[in-house]
Amino acid sequence: MHTSLRPLLDTVLDALEEGTRLRSGPLPAGGPTEVAERLRSAVGDVFPDEGDPDALRHLVRAVAEGAADPADPLCTAHLHCPPLPVAAAADLAVSILNPSMDSWDQAPAASELESLVTRQLAREVYAETPRGAGNCATSPHRPDALITTGGTESNQIALLLARETLGPGVRLVCGENAHHSLPRSAWLLGLPEPVIVPTPTGTLDPAALDKALHGPSVIVATAGTTDAGLIDPLPEIAALCAHRGARLHIDAAYGGGLLFSTRYRAKLTGLSVADTVTLDLHKLGWQPVAAGLLAVRDDNDLAALNHRADYLNADDDTEAGLPDLLGRSLRTTRRPDVLKIAVTLKTLGREGLAALVDQVCSTAQEFAALVERHPGFELHAPPTISTVLFRPVGATDDAVAAVRRQLLTDGRAVLGRARAANRLWLKATLLNPTTRPAHLTALLHLVEGTTPR
Repeated sequence: MHTSLRPLLDTVLDALEEGTRLRSGPLPAGGPTEVAERLRSAVGDVFPDEGDPDALRHLVRAVAEGAADPADPLCTAHLHCPPLPVAAAADLAVSILNPSMDSWDQAPAASELESLVTRQLAREVYAETPRGAGNCATSPHRPDALITTGGTESNQIALLLARETLGPGVRLVCGENAHHSLPRSAWLLGLPEPVIVPTPTGTLDPAALDKALHGPSVIVATAGTTDAGLIDPLPEIAALCAHRGARLHIDAAYGGGLLFSTRYRAKLTGLSVADTVTLDLHKLGWQPVAAGLLAVRDDNDLAALNHRADYLNADDDTEAGLPDLLGRSLRTTRRPDVLKIAVTLKTLGREGLAALVDQVCSTAQEFAALVERHPGFELHAPPTISTVLFRPVGATDDAVAAVRRQLLTDGRAVLGRARAANRLWLKATLLNPTTRPAHLTALLHLVEGTTPR
């Protein structure tokens, strides 16, 4: 296997380089129709009668040429990070070994590695949890975490655990700023209609939240909104949950990476008393997709996921000492995404990971300052994490939307969009540690040159 792979890896790397060169920017030019036509032309017959020995090179090159490249400093639209090479290399090893994390006999070492890493990351989340805090104060607890595919799965499991703990009548209460996966998960789980609290300032107001609470509730706060990267007032919300006996879930899929930074960790004060916390390392963790986690303050809560399938975790096998992995996920077959996470943590250490977090947050502050100094642009607010909202002065919402689409069609820059203060803004989510001031200046020049006069 390894001998056969070496020339194939060279083929892949060469095709990636060639595709990137052909694209010559952060996004393929031409818009959806032209990109689709080029891809179809490059692929030809998807399933021919006679195989093509050059298919690997051709398809990798075609996908690379038509990719949105998160490693390009002008690709800033989404919470889509450039993966670390060492993490991508570890991900390749997973694909080659091909373990499945649903029974010990399919993943003996990987299952132990997952246990080590998830408990360590859970301790990072709950490092400051005082004994007796939260709703499980009377029972001994140990933090733990599950590996998930990302924020959507983590949020769904968090609501499932809330339902199993508080009963089927528990109601989701969250802000308008919360991730769309939360009300959708409530629907999937058959929970009552969620209570959505208005967030006119972009964050959840504890007083408005208090008025919205009636009966058994799971409150969801957000640490890093998708639109502006804002963080709800976590300590106040945590205190309200303790006072009202509500369960607290914090969606820190974006902002959770601040835990690794001594400079910015204080922004997450209050996180450690949540019952459950969503964390994505394919955002501020620089992992290839997918690398999500759900941390739980009390590992007893995970008993709700226990499930028995005789061919995977028979009682006598478990009693004989074979670890039971089936209750570690709602999925059955799943790849050991933990390996790339473990390799990253071990390779970079606390200092290395903190330096990356600090770098992108500093870059966002630099970009915000650049926008403020420019007479042709308006800044929405100083960045909380690494997201900056800005717009051309005097532009209509339609013009702002048109600027973004023109840049996408030209393939010159990838910016997001967000609505705040009743206006449409261009959104730059800066997750690339290699972005430099010259790139930021170039981004503003591109927007300026595309803005209708």
